[in-house]
Amino acid sequence: MADLFAGIGGFHLAFEQAGGEVVFASENDRHARTTYEANFRSRTPGLFDTSQFAGDIRTVDTADVPDVDVVAGGFPCQPFSNAGLRRGFADARGTLFFDIARIIDAKQPGAFVLENVRGLTHKDQRHSFTRIQRILTRDLGYSFHWKVLRASDYGLPQARPRVYMVGFRDPSTEFSFPEPVPLEFTMSDLFGGKVDRVIGRTLMASWHRRPLSDPHCFDGYLVDGEPRYLSIEQMCRLQGFPDGFTFPVSEAQARKQLGNAVAVPVAAAVARSVVAALSSCG
Repeated sequence: MADLFAGIGGFHLAFEQAGGEVVFASENDRHARTTYEANFRSRTPGLFDTSQFAGDIRTVDTADVPDVDVVAGGFPCQPFSNAGLRRGFADARGTLFFDIARIIDAKQPGAFVLENVRGLTHKDQRHSFTRIQRILTRDLGYSFHWKVLRASDYGLPQARPRVYMVGFRDPSTEFSFPEPVPLEFTMSDLFGGKVDRVIGRTLMASWHRRPLSDPHCFDGYLVDGEPRYLSIEQMCRLQGFPDGFTFPVSEAQARKQLGNAVAVPVAAAVARSVVAALSSCG
């Protein structure tokens, strides 16, 4: 698997859980790279010893990317240019999605898995979403399946709606998104005291501690009537990262990284469905 816009490795963990192996990764943020390497060097040393952990994806030569079965990534959403009302690949140039598309085009993986904020499917971003779909299907020849999935439907007490996009090089490949599963724990379990909500708010990348009365406060809760704020360890659990996942960075960076990460159980459920679909078609 090629792990693009790798962050701290949510997709890495997800595809490991699905029986896959990451042979190429790309992440430009130096703090996220530090966390990624601290947690994965010992388990996938080849990724680092062979310089397959790239930085800025815009400078990646596709010849340096190994052949892979799956390309995955949670890419930043950027508006597409309307200049000249271009269509196809050229329409994506200048966006980070273009670099995903050119790697898919060059390596021809059996499947791709992409993740983004739900807002990509909303009316004000729908033109970008339509163009992404058009490039992947009409220009690159892949099928295209998408669905908004919530972390709360895959065992985690966090809303976190995200759009997942999945496609296969063989458009006849049958695929279904994974079915929801029950919660594994509640916010009361997480804090060890009574919280007035079972499902927590979506974690955010920007971290500024706000009073609980602030509608933009996402990490504070009343626990047994007293204000409490999420710790790094609790944020890890809300995102499905394993115990012992380390953050050799500042607390502010760790919170930002967790807020940007994919929810691992959701990504893992999708990864298992993708692997099963690829296996079924040989």
